[in-house]
Amino acid sequence: MALPSSRTVIIAGAGIGGLTAALALARNGFRALILEQAERLEETGAGIQLSPNATRILVDIGLAGRLRPHIVALAAIRVLGGRSGREIVRIPLGEGATQRYGAPYWAIHRGDLQAALSDAAAQDLNIVLRLGMSMEDFATHPHGVTVSARGATGLWTEHGHALIAADGLWSAARARIASKAPPRFAGRTAWRALVPAAQLAPEFREPLVHLWLGRDAHLVHYPVKAGKLINVVVITADDWSGPGWSEPASRVDLLARLSSRRWAPQAHSVFRAPDAWLKWALYEIEPLWSFAKGAAMAIEDAAVAAQCLARMPDDPGSAWESYSAIRRSRTRKVQRLAARNGKRYHRAAAAAMLRDTAMRLLGSERLLQNYDWLYDWRPPAGLSIT
Repeated sequence: MALPSSRTVIIAGAGIGGLTAALALARNGFRALILEQAERLEETGAGIQLSPNATRILVDIGLAGRLRPHIVALAAIRVLGGRSGREIVRIPLGEGATQRYGAPYWAIHRGDLQAALSDAAAQDLNIVLRLGMSMEDFATHPHGVTVSARGATGLWTEHGHALIAADGLWSAARARIASKAPPRFAGRTAWRALVPAAQLAPEFREPLVHLWLGRDAHLVHYPVKAGKLINVVVITADDWSGPGWSEPASRVDLLARLSSRRWAPQAHSVFRAPDAWLKWALYEIEPLWSFAKGAAMAIEDAAVAAQCLARMPDDPGSAWESYSAIRRSRTRKVQRLAARNGKRYHRAAAAAMLRDTAMRLLGSERLLQNYDWLYDWRPPAGLSIT
């Protein structure tokens, strides 16, 4: 049965952002129609960290019970010198972070998060998911928007109240909505793998994020799948710029980039553990205010989009202006301060290669305070998710 266009929001993309938007919209009295080009939703991707600014929203839309069997509640973030193997600083999380921010800090596999979101959407009568539908074009008019999509049966059109483009880096709608500039290759590649926890040293099975900083790369690993697997990601400089994010990668090629002279034996034990690697090229886009800093920011974006539409249900144009003003300010701050903090970490890591006292260059409380602006985010006054 067709959904009434006067209260139907069409969403392009059934990833984390699109599914979160659909659930938030349904809780605000809208109907959501999601168009996803994939024929089926699969457990793809890597582990992700869900900081309190994101988990707060997921809990508010009723996903805590679905997520709990799959998450790892992280106790701390350890920052280590890649060459020395020494701990530079440990940032406490766990119950302290939950009390500080009113929401937990979790790690989860992206597939488990997407599955929880899609299961919740499937049980909501106000959400329809259509797979195998690739959005091609849209046109706005005084009564909303008309979207055209192509599927197995040919071209298909749908009328709706508004359109949310959540179809990722290579969005078909971005050139029309915000920027005609294509994504720019960043000159770096992310290599990722999943390792059975039993294959790594006990210290690496703990509910911790390990961030190793080196001169030519950095390594991140933490447990997912309720602690059964360890998610491993290595970021290196590269000139490979292939599309997608699941390209099979050569283990030999990666290890050749990670000299034992520049990396501590403990780090090399992690590098060498996976037999199979995948890689994806990293791209940048012009500073936009949507989906600016990974999954947690996509969840924020989705919630605020739903809130703005709910506050101005009869004026989607004004709702968009409100959304863009709120998110532009937030995401630009995230981008700016993340870059600044990254430089601080790398300076500390470089110092740690030279002297033991470098571990005290950054205090854990000082760092946690520095991230309060990120983790303690809440919807602006007057906006409500539920």
